[in-house]
Amino acid sequence: MKKAKSAATKAKEADSPSRLIDARIKELSDWRGGTLARVRALIKEACPDVIEEWKWRGVPVWEHAGIICTGETYKAVVKLTFAKGAALDDPSGLFNSSLEGNVRRAIDIREGETMNEAALKALVRAAAALNKSKPKS
Repeated sequence: MKKAKSAATKAKEADSPSRLIDARIKELSDWRGGTLARVRALIKEACPDVIEEWKWRGVPVWEHAGIICTGETYKAVVKLTFAKGAALDDPSGLFNSSLEGNVRRAIDIREGETMNEAALKALVRAAAALNKSKPKS
C-alpha cells in the first residue's frame, strides 16, 4: 500500500530544482528550451550522480562534489558556465566565452549551432572529477 504524501512533501516536490528546471524548459518553448533540455540530458549522461539545483533566483545548476556548471538562458544564447573551467583541458575548444577570467569558462550556444556532444560530456566528467579531487574549503 502506498503511503499518502503530506502537504509539506507535495509543496517541497512542486518546487524541487528538477521541477523548476522542467518548468523553465517548458516556459522557453523555443530553441533555447530545446537546447537547455539537450545539455541537461548530456550532463546527466556524463555524470549520472549529478545533483540539480536552482540558485540565484532562477539559474539551473548541476553539482557533483561542488558546482560543475550553470545553464543560463538569454535572448541570443544558452550559456553553460563551468565553475572551474579555467582548470579544465578543453582540447575540442568548446569554451568560447568568459575566457579572460582565472576561474570560470563558458560555452555560448546560439540558435542553430550544433554541439560536440562527446566533448561536452568529457568536460562534464572532467569537472566532476576535479571537484572530487579537491577538498572543499
